[in-house]
Amino acid sequence: MRGSDPVRTSPMKSRKYFWMITVLIGLLGVTHLQCSQAPSSPPSDAPPTITATPNGAEVPVPVVHAADSPPVVNVSTPLLASNETFVKIAKEAMASVVNISATKRTVQVPSNNPLFEDPFFRRFFGEEFERRFQQPRERQEQGLGSGVIVKSDGYIVTNNHVVEQADDLMVLLGDKRKFSAKLIGTDPKTDLAVIKIEATDLPTLAWGNSTTLEVGELVLAVGNPFGLNQTVTMGIISAVGRANVGIVDYENFIQTDAAINPGNSGGALVNLQGQLIGINTAIFSRTGGYMGIGFAIPSQMVRSVMQSLIGHGKVVRGWLGVSIQELSQDLAKQFDAPDTQGTLVGDVFEESPAGQAGLKRGDIIRTYNGITVKDPTHLRTLVAETAPESTVPLTVWRNGKMMPLSVSITEMPKDTASLTEAAPGSVTGNHALSGLSVEPVKPGQTRDGQGVVVTKITPNSPAERAGLQPGDVILELNRSPIESVKDFEQLVKRLDDKASVLVLLQRGKGAIFLTIKP
Repeated sequence: MRGSDPVRTSPMKSRKYFWMITVLIGLLGVTHLQCSQAPSSPPSDAPPTITATPNGAEVPVPVVHAADSPPVVNVSTPLLASNETFVKIAKEAMASVVNISATKRTVQVPSNNPLFEDPFFRRFFGEEFERRFQQPRERQEQGLGSGVIVKSDGYIVTNNHVVEQADDLMVLLGDKRKFSAKLIGTDPKTDLAVIKIEATDLPTLAWGNSTTLEVGELVLAVGNPFGLNQTVTMGIISAVGRANVGIVDYENFIQTDAAINPGNSGGALVNLQGQLIGINTAIFSRTGGYMGIGFAIPSQMVRSVMQSLIGHGKVVRGWLGVSIQELSQDLAKQFDAPDTQGTLVGDVFEESPAGQAGLKRGDIIRTYNGITVKDPTHLRTLVAETAPESTVPLTVWRNGKMMPLSVSITEMPKDTASLTEAAPGSVTGNHALSGLSVEPVKPGQTRDGQGVVVTKITPNSPAERAGLQPGDVILELNRSPIESVKDFEQLVKRLDDKASVLVLLQRGKGAIFLTIKP
C-alpha cells in the first residue's frame, strides 16, 4: 500500500524566511527604543534658568541674545524737535479754526399742472385739493465751510462763497461750543467775508507776512473738509503771486500742495512759526477732489480787506486811473526798455490821479511805492490796497530814461466799467439814446461840418426800435445843434431816463425828424 510522503522544505526557502523574520524583529526593537527614550536636552543657546540664591550671594545675569529682542530705532534729536513743532502748531491752529454752517431758505413755487385746468378733475377733487398743491413751499439749503478767528472778541474771516446769500450762520468752535453769527461784510472781488459771534477771550493766530514767502516753505492747511472737523494737512508753497486763474477779480494767490478739499474754504494756511499766512479758497480739480493744486488768499490782502469791512462795512480801494497792459519783449524793444519789468500804460483817463500826476500813454511803470512792479495784475493789486488820499512815489520809464513821479491815490469810482470800456462817443445809461455809438463826420459830409455819424446801435435798443440806422448823421438833439462828439456827449448827459428825444437826422441827401422813446 502506498503511504503518503512527509512535507519537505527546501534550504533556500528556509533561509529566506529566516532573514525576513530577523529584519522584522530588528525594526520593532529600534522603534521601541526611540519611543521609550527620554526627551533631549534643550539647545545650548536657550536662555539659562534663574534660581534663587541666598542673601549676599552673587546673582547670575542672564544672557539675552540680540535675536530675542525687537530692534531699537534711533531717532535723531532734530527730527523729534520737528515733530514737536508740528504738533504744537497744529494744536494752536485748530483752536483758532471754526466750522461754519450756512443755511439758505428759498421759496419754491409749484408749477401749474394742466390737470388743475380740467373741469372734471376740479369737480372730482375739489378746489381745496388744488389750493393745497399750489401753495409755495419753503426749502432749506445748507452749506459747510471753515473760518479763522482773527480777533479775540469774535471776529471771524472766511470766504464770501461760504456765507453768500445765507439766512442763518452757525459757528462751531474747536471746544464744541456753538454760536449764532451775524454777517459784518463781504467782498466778492476777493472772495472774502467777515462774520462775528458774541464771545470773548477766543484763541487767535498771529498774522504772518505773506510778502516774504518763498517757494518750498513747509505749511499746514487747517479746516473742515467734508464736515470732518479740525483736519490738518501738510505741504509746501508751490508758487506765490499766482494770478489770472479766473476765480475772482483781484488775484494774488498762494499756491500749495497741502490737501485742500470741499469744506476747507475759509480755513487757515499757517507757516512753521504758527502764523496765519493765507485763507484757503479754492482748488484746481478735474474730479471735484484734491489734485495737489490749492489756492489761498495771502494774509496781506486778507488783513487789508478785513480791516476795511470791519471799519466801513465795505472795501475801500485806491484808484490810479490808467489802462495798463503786459510788457512783452517786443514792446520792450519798441520803447527802448532795458527788460520786461513793469507794466505799460495804454491810456490815461482825464482828471484821474494818473492824469494829474503827469503819467502819459507809453510810460512804463517800474516801481510803485518802492515796490518793483512785476506785471499789470501786481500793479492793480498794489493800487487797490493803497488807502485813498495817500501820496505814492512812482518810477516810470519814458523816452529811454527813468523818471520819478508822485501820485495822490483816490477812492475807486463805483462805475469803473464806463471809464475803462466805453469808447469815445459811446452812450451809456437807461435813456432813449442808450446803446448808441457815434463818431465825427468826415470833411464835406454835412453842411459846415456839423453833426455826428451813427456807427453802432445796440440790438433792440430804443434807437433801433425807432428806426435809427448806422450811417445816419445826427444834426440836432432836442432842437440843439451838434457841433462835435463832445457836444453830443454833453447833450446826452442831460437826458431824462423817461423822456422822449427829438433828433434831426441827415439820411442820404435828405433830412428827417425822428422821435425816440425810452
